[in-house]
This record gives sequence, C-alpha cells and structure tokens, in this order.
Amino acid sequence: MCGIVGIHSNGAVNQELYDALNMLQHRGQDAAGIITTDGNRLHLRKDNGLVRDVFHNEDHMMRLRGNVGIGHVRYPTAGVTSSAEAQPFYTNMPFGISLAHNGNLTNSEELKLELFSEDRRHLNTESDSEVLLNIFAHELLTQNKLRLQPDDIFAAVSGVHRRCRGAYAVVALISGYGLVGFRDPYGIRPVVYGRRKTATGFEYMIASESVALNALGFELVADILPGEAVFVSHDGKLYKRQCAANPTYSPCIFEYVYLARPDSLMDKIYVHKARLRMGMKLAERIQREWPDHDIDVVIPIPDTSRVPASELASDLGVPYREGYVKNRYIGRTFIMPGQGERKKSVRQKLNPIDVEFRGKNVLLVDDSIVRGTTSQEIIQMARDAGARKVYLASASPPVRYPNVYGIDMPSPAELIAHGRSIPELEKLLGADRLIFQTLDDLIDAVRHKHAQIQNFECSVFTGQYITQDVTTEYLSQLELFRSDAAKAARNKSAASVIEIENAGAH
Repeated sequence: MCGIVGIHSNGAVNQELYDALNMLQHRGQDAAGIITTDGNRLHLRKDNGLVRDVFHNEDHMMRLRGNVGIGHVRYPTAGVTSSAEAQPFYTNMPFGISLAHNGNLTNSEELKLELFSEDRRHLNTESDSEVLLNIFAHELLTQNKLRLQPDDIFAAVSGVHRRCRGAYAVVALISGYGLVGFRDPYGIRPVVYGRRKTATGFEYMIASESVALNALGFELVADILPGEAVFVSHDGKLYKRQCAANPTYSPCIFEYVYLARPDSLMDKIYVHKARLRMGMKLAERIQREWPDHDIDVVIPIPDTSRVPASELASDLGVPYREGYVKNRYIGRTFIMPGQGERKKSVRQKLNPIDVEFRGKNVLLVDDSIVRGTTSQEIIQMARDAGARKVYLASASPPVRYPNVYGIDMPSPAELIAHGRSIPELEKLLGADRLIFQTLDDLIDAVRHKHAQIQNFECSVFTGQYITQDVTTEYLSQLELFRSDAAKAARNKSAASVIEIENAGAH
C-alpha cells in the first residue's frame, strides 16, 4: 500500500503535489518523494520520513520547478527501508522517465533476469517498482520512434501488461511528452483521475484516492479502469485507451475495510457507505446468532472502525461511546515496519477513558485483526480500565493468508488467525467472545449496487489469488524475504554498511 499522485497544471505544481501527498499520507509513512519538470530538466527530492519531514524547508520546494510532476508516499513491503528505495524512480533512457507505483509485482524475480539478460538494463535497488519502471522504459524504446505519439505510449503500456503480473497502479512522467497513468488488468490497487477548468483550459490530476482530488479543487472524472491508461500531453490534451487484452474488474476488498480514507470514492463505491453497511451486517449477525447478548456499550478502536461501530450500535440499540483517546502524532500501527515497533506504539497511541469501561460488558469493534498485537494490547487495556467482559467484533473475516499485492501481510506465521479456530483466537487474544464478519456479508456490504465489479480480490481471507500465478514456492520465498525477522536482518546489515562508510569518511 502506497500513495501516488501526478499533476499536469498550467502553473507551478510543487505545492499542489505536496498538498496531495499530505492527503495520501495514510497510505504510507516510511518515505516520500516528488519529481517535477520545467520542460528542460527534471527536479527530484525524496527521502525517508513523513511528507512534512522530507520537504521541511523552503529550499526543498523551490527547487521543484515546473508545471508537471508526480509524487509518492511509501509503505514498504520488502527491502531495506533506506532512502534509495524511496520513489519516484528515474531512468534516462529513453527520453527520461520517472515513475511511482502502488502495488507489488508477483513475477519481479523473473523480470529482473529478463531485464539483465535480454533488455540489457541495470537495476540499482531491490524494489519491484524499479523493475516496473525499466519494463515500461524498454517497451517505449522498442517503439523505435524519435518522437512519441499517444499510440506509442499506449503500445508500451500494453507491453507492460503482457510482461508484468501482479498489482500496479502507476503514474509516470515522460520528459518532453507528459503525464501517464495506468492500472493492472485486474484493477487491484485503486487510481482515479480528475480535471480542473481554468481560463486557459483544463488541468489534470491522477491519484490513488479521490480525496486528494477534492482537496485541490479537481473534479473527479473516473477511475482508471483495469488495464486502462490515460495520457496527458504537454499541451494539455487527455487521451485514454484500454491496453489489456482481457481485463477483469477485481479491486482489493481490503481497501474498503482499512486502507482507504472514508471520504474517498473508489470504483464508484463510497468508502464511508461501505463501512456503514459493514456495521449493519455485523449487527444482523449478532442478532441472528447471539440474540440474548449482554452488551452494555459499543466502543470503536479508532480510527477506521468508527463508522461500522456506530452503525452496529445503532442497529443493536446499544449505546455507542468513544472509549479510547488517540494520540494523533503516532502513525498507523498496522503499517509500522516491525512487530516490536507495532507493540510498543499501541499504548503510546491509545489511552482508555476508564469511566466508559468500568463495570460494563464492552463490545470493541475493529476493522480487522491481522497480527493480533494491537488487539491483545487493547483488550488488556479495557480489562485494566475495569471492564467486566470484553467482546471483540471485526468488520472483516479472519485474515488467514499472506497478501502478495502490496499489503504487508507476507508471512502466515505472523497472521494470528492462520491455522487457528475462533475459540483458539478468543483464548489467545484474551477476549470473552469474538465476532467476525462473513466474507459473503463483506462482499455484499462493499459491492452494494455496483455490479460493474466482477470479483473482489479477497486472498487474505480465502488464500485464492486473483492473478492465478501464486504458487506455494512463491509464498515460501516471500515469507523468507518479507517476514519481520528478514526485514530486521537486512536493515541491520544496511546500518552496518552505512556505519563503516561513515567511519571511512572520517
């Protein structure tokens, strides 16, 4: 899960890219970057940290000259969390191309070999986004044109679709030509585009979520469809084309559960409304399976679960209360790199209001239960605050399987629900009762009346991968490379190299 944005404007674009990345900060807190062009040169600034930290002085912004640019906020699923992995990435051949990517390629290792042995291209990082950049660059090169036309760009995107598998929502900047956005043939990760009318014509924006467009005064035009590409030329004309042979509309359902902001509209679905319906479905299940419940109060685990929790409480006729105060300066624990950091941050992030718990049977509501670290801590906090009984409801089904499409759920051993029954989970988490959403109810809550979506990508719940190329061997390699232990070892190794280099510099 990362955030991407691209803007083609009639004036300076640096401040608007910065503002857009702030609106997408929830999608990645590890690194941020912006690259712009003034028609002659590219100007890049990227580093580890939040958007406000990476662009913390006026000089950073002033250097980002030009009226076209792209930006990225990173949430790492692999590799060393170093500034070298921050995006956008850039290659100077052909034409000069920069690219920002949200998702994950499932055949990146195979592509790395192809890029070296057949395309004669060099990779400088472990990032699959750099692989994707070089595939796109090579496909543009094979058009064998001195001057690119929109048809050539769309042909290159078609080449990317033929070679790349997995999830990718992309914005790219081609020097001297314009802005490109495209989406994988399943539409797993979200990306939308919009426009803003000015006295001299339209300005265009591409972003992961519509909330970024709204904040900058752009009108949402549409989602980029699965397999589709849009191109905004330097003279401000927009072109679009379906570039995949057999696209299938299959967005990731976890976007609606947790990842996206509630004020976003993605794939013609209001995230807020989808979460309201999740709460309704949970209430129906409790009324059906536990009609004599003794719940005194419903308390959300902020922030994502507030919407389903309030609707659940209303439908059950039970009081809804805010029982945890959130420290807004602590990041989202789910996307923190490392189990130790997640566990440490829970009590720093949330503090219970004792009076809302004391002597009551409390139903806590969360959007999902992934590693279980947060849930264990929060349940214990409720007991310490005086709750008589603590129940826990999840707006989604148990997360039992790894995610391979850009969400940091790589290792079955790190997923608390993997291979465990509900009674085992209740005991492990310390809950008096667990209530999970059924998958059918979740799909019904999200899809609602929008039949254009043919399937949802639900692999974290089912173990069935929409791209049909994920093998047991692949998952084993993924676990070896992306588990918390593996990441910690690589980061330690990288830190040692930096220490040695710094010592040598003195």
